[in-house]
Amino acid sequence: MKLILWFATLAVAAVGLALAALHNDGYALIVLPPWRVEVSLNLALLLWLMGFFLAYAALRFVVNVAELPKKVREYRARRLRERGEAALRNAMKSLFEGRYSHAIKSAEKAWDNKETAGLAALLALRSAHALRDDERVDLWRARAETYDSEIRLARLMTEAEIATETRRFDDAKRALERLASASGGRHIAALRLALRARQSAGEWGEVVRLTRQLEKFKSLTPTQAAPIRLRAYGEVLNELRQDAPELLRYWRNIPTSERRNPPLALAGARAFAASGDCTEAARIVEESLNAQWDTQLILSYAGCEGGDVLSRLAHAEKWLTQHPTDANLLFALGCLCRQKQLWGKAQHYLEASLAASLATNESHEPSRLTHLELARLFDAIEQPEEANRHYRIAALCRAR
Repeated sequence: MKLILWFATLAVAAVGLALAALHNDGYALIVLPPWRVEVSLNLALLLWLMGFFLAYAALRFVVNVAELPKKVREYRARRLRERGEAALRNAMKSLFEGRYSHAIKSAEKAWDNKETAGLAALLALRSAHALRDDERVDLWRARAETYDSEIRLARLMTEAEIATETRRFDDAKRALERLASASGGRHIAALRLALRARQSAGEWGEVVRLTRQLEKFKSLTPTQAAPIRLRAYGEVLNELRQDAPELLRYWRNIPTSERRNPPLALAGARAFAASGDCTEAARIVEESLNAQWDTQLILSYAGCEGGDVLSRLAHAEKWLTQHPTDANLLFALGCLCRQKQLWGKAQHYLEASLAASLATNESHEPSRLTHLELARLFDAIEQPEEANRHYRIAALCRAR
């Protein structure tokens, strides 16, 4: 439709110009002594227009010829950029497909283009690491560093991931520290990687800090963060078991709600028992069990042979009124009675623990421990036959 309108417009213009020229009787006089030329005004206008277009065409030709080298350079640069971008796309595709050798070959082509060289170096670095080709890893790491101003964060992240996977935790920490400094500290992926690195390196104090930070930034839900943090607490407590003052200080800095968690309370009780502080170990168990009963935690209540055994015995007997068939509680009572040389009560509680274990079809481990405790009791009261019988049963339980 537009083409038809253009033709109609041109036709009308042509007819109008023809009619105007037909009725134009003017003339133009051109004087250039000693010459004198007189032509019609229509011809003069036509010659003027033709001269203008010819001059414009000549000028355009000269300009285009002068700009030809520049256009050739731009064309070559454009072609190189297009090839580099295509090679970069192929390298990314091959990396995600797991075709690491192809990814490196494509990255080599993309390396020739300065605009894609930095990313190409990172893709090749990751691919070489996946192939465990240390020589090419070093080569592409050096190449990536030459474009550090453009890809600094990406390079540091890649370096940290590779260092973590190869268990070079000191290198990973240095890369992550530089990354935190460059990004302002709130780089969620870097924090996640740091958490992984610290866990692998066994730096549990840092694991607690990073877990809280990730939970604060909504990168970990409370459900996800809790088991990581509780395990970290347990490992730190285990490390501090030979330093009683520091162990107590660290334990009291843990939030009360978490200290009462049965697995963490168990780790704390064992740590304090190993440090010789049976009073604190007992208090930890009591606080946790008063808040939430846990049949596994009660086993540690009698594990520390020292402190105020009578007080613990009284506490345990109060719990027995609420949990009369708990085999582990009965076992703990038997152990506490044995520590105070209450031989009759100890035997009664331990045999009741065995009966409760059989009634509830529990695993062989609690029964084995109870038989061992009975064997020790009979050794103490000089009944070797009974002691040997319980030792044999304990050995059979272990064999199962």
